[in-house]
Amino acid sequence: MSKVLITETVLRDAHQSLAATRMTTEEMIPALEALDQVGYYSLEAWGGATFDACLRFLHEDPWARLRTIRDRVKNTKLQMLFRGQNILGYRHYADDVVEYFVQKSIANGIDIIRIFDALNDPRNLETAIKATIREKGHVQAAISYTTSPFHTNEGFARYAKQLEEMGANSICIKDMSGLLKPYEAYQLVKTIKNNVSVPVHLHTHYTAGLGSMTLLKAIEAGVDGVDTAISPLAMGTSHTPTESLVATLQGTPYDTGLDLEKLDMVAKHFNKIREKYLESGLIDTKVLKVDVNALRYQVPGGMLSNLISQLKAAGKSDKLDAVLEEVAHVRADAGFPPLVTPTSQIVGTQAVNNVLFANEGRYARVSKEFKALIRGEYGKCPAPIDDSFKRKIIGEDDVIDYRPADKIAPEIDYLRQRVAPYSEQDEDLLSLALFEQVAISFFDWRKQQKYNLDDKADAKNGIHSI
Repeated sequence: MSKVLITETVLRDAHQSLAATRMTTEEMIPALEALDQVGYYSLEAWGGATFDACLRFLHEDPWARLRTIRDRVKNTKLQMLFRGQNILGYRHYADDVVEYFVQKSIANGIDIIRIFDALNDPRNLETAIKATIREKGHVQAAISYTTSPFHTNEGFARYAKQLEEMGANSICIKDMSGLLKPYEAYQLVKTIKNNVSVPVHLHTHYTAGLGSMTLLKAIEAGVDGVDTAISPLAMGTSHTPTESLVATLQGTPYDTGLDLEKLDMVAKHFNKIREKYLESGLIDTKVLKVDVNALRYQVPGGMLSNLISQLKAAGKSDKLDAVLEEVAHVRADAGFPPLVTPTSQIVGTQAVNNVLFANEGRYARVSKEFKALIRGEYGKCPAPIDDSFKRKIIGEDDVIDYRPADKIAPEIDYLRQRVAPYSEQDEDLLSLALFEQVAISFFDWRKQQKYNLDDKADAKNGIHSI
């Protein structure tokens, strides 16, 4: 028995789960030094959907955000979520792009890279793991947890051992949908700990109301570290409240050593952020409640908040229950993929199509991403896909049975040319690689902002443009 390590998620997954990833860097800055003084094992501060949201919605450079956090967080490891060969985007990228992204992430301040694949296909983690080792970062290889007739504790333990052999410094059980029940968590942690020698961490959500109990049983089973969220942005589709777990473990052999008074300083800041988000509607009350049906739907917090946003924008909020029911059917048809980015978006979008266009027949409108999933462009799905269904979706297209990235040509040289008219830093190439049109729009906006500032400075100094 030893003290439990805590990873704080408020800078990334907590607001991704509750507020569709809309927290700004400016809203984070006042809390960064206080967060750094708490004594967390790490701060999950980057990756996941934050990169896309910065560029697409917030007019922020995600690389500048990372540097800003690193400048103010001197004592605590910074952690990011990395989607293997998908990096932070929605397709597979060439190996040279994956390697360069890892290099720049660590150079800009990341210490720990939590690397996962939505399908638990180890081939999709190879390049990212090797690159992180080469850059002397910590590889936390993650298992995308799910339940189905094709997933077992023994299977997850074998996968964990495979990840350890690939070079993982630690293993994360990534329960993105809050599906892991307390006693099942105990058995899963025991089974994995018996198979690997590296530390094991647990990431789970509160969606089904199980979060705190699940963490406690995992801790009793010997898990080394867990993810929590400071209380104002905890629970609902987010995570177990940090302070509650710290208080629970005080005076026990698992004592985290964290100070509740220091945590209260952090909570006071994020209480203001929570109130602001509730007033603006950025946090929808639907994501704050316990939904035991999540155990059936297997919808992760970020996916649920985005589904709600999409349906609300389309004026179809009343279709949410039908879409959630359809998610389960689509997932089964697709070979029971764990629902985590990008498969969560792919399955979710297809479920929305099936519901909104039900009068045309199920799968009458199929997204190109769903076709790619069924074809094997994202890797191997956990369960066999019925041949007749496969042909219905992909027609006569070839099935991919090799590592998808093997057929992706190097991209860096092309990207260097493409980004040249916009580039102000090396990292701009990577922003463009992941989200080309969104990044270009951001680059244009950034350039305009600089012109505006220059004009103001000139006017202040009595210089007028002609």
